[in-house]
Amino acid sequence: MKKVLVVDDTKNIRMILTKCLELEGYEVMTASDGKQALEMFAAHTFDLAFLDIKLPEIRGTEVLRRIRELGIKTPVIIITAYATVKNAIDCTNMGAVAYVQKPFSAEKIKSVLKEFDYSSFCTEQESNSVDKLLNDARISLKEGLYDRALEFSQKALSLELSNQEIYLLISKAYEGLGDEVKSQRFYKF
Repeated sequence: MKKVLVVDDTKNIRMILTKCLELEGYEVMTASDGKQALEMFAAHTFDLAFLDIKLPEIRGTEVLRRIRELGIKTPVIIITAYATVKNAIDCTNMGAVAYVQKPFSAEKIKSVLKEFDYSSFCTEQESNSVDKLLNDARISLKEGLYDRALEFSQKALSLELSNQEIYLLISKAYEGLGDEVKSQRFYKF
């Protein structure tokens, strides 16, 4: 049975999502704020998470950022009453797999679950696409995660040797890690 975490500060939303997900065959755990969510992510492995953006203590976007920094790859579906293009882009860049605006119906949740099940077959292929790897490297550099940026860039390089941007990203990652010699080697390539 797949395990899902539902994170929302509104009790009714947690109850509705729990009921809907249980009817679809999921085991559901809930959290009412960002701090609880982080504790749950640390203590359990989830197959999927529904995460509200506007939460007490720690915002949902911050929860998403922190779990990604910890290497937790649980697919996250963002739920929010405050849908903006910027939030959608930010959350997608941090690895959210879907973005659902409140209020939503049980049918909408079922539809998102079907899309998620379909897209999970494609996940391995997508994670190896050069464009996605380059985007992940750029985001990691921006956030100061130089080890991760280097990892994404090197993976992209293994797939496409002729892309000059990859060499530049590797150079920047090495520079961030304090290795000027390697940084210069890739910068001049």
